[in-house]
Amino acid sequence: MRRVEIIGYNRANLGKSESKRLRADGNVPCVLYGGDKQMHFYAPTIQFKEVLYTAQACYLDLNIEGEKFEAIVQESQFHPVSENLLHVDFLQLFKGKMIKMEIPVELEGSPIGVKNGGSLVLKRPKLTVCALPKNMPETLVLDITTLELGDSIKVASINQTDFEIQNSDLVTVASVVVPRALKALDADGVEIEEGEEGAEGEEGEEGAEGEEGAAAE
Repeated sequence: MRRVEIIGYNRANLGKSESKRLRADGNVPCVLYGGDKQMHFYAPTIQFKEVLYTAQACYLDLNIEGEKFEAIVQESQFHPVSENLLHVDFLQLFKGKMIKMEIPVELEGSPIGVKNGGSLVLKRPKLTVCALPKNMPETLVLDITTLELGDSIKVASINQTDFEIQNSDLVTVASVVVPRALKALDADGVEIEEGEEGAEGEEGEEGAEGEEGAAAE
């Protein structure tokens, strides 16, 4: 698993006004949970570039004024308009204790269905994984080479030897979608125009009615 170091500083004062001042100075208020006590600290916003502004998962090596902790991001808050980072919660890691993380999905291979005119759609870029810290995968690599038109990969088909995916087994992760142009072709590969079948059906009915009328006469 990729690791990123965050250097933080203990907070002498708490409260909204102090948090506002920290953000104005280019820092982010943070809290570390999971240990014997909660630790309130702050860290420069620029340090979170490799943590929150990337699709990759990572472990954090927190260095808070000399005290070192291994952690993961538990939650991050952004401003709804400016999208500035407002707050980050960390969860301390311990050997032998299960954790949950959002792990990115990586697709590998070129699907048969795409070569035949289909479109590949990644419906779940990330999945929730539960595992021991030593078994947590950095990415979930899925081989999509054999996917044909209309095929999909669901959570149930992913090998989960050393970890457990928390999403439902029925969740579709990736699929090869059949384009409308291909859906409009009949079994012989001839495009069916809208209303063609209906027109033939109407003619058949009118012809049948005419024959019945003639027979009655």
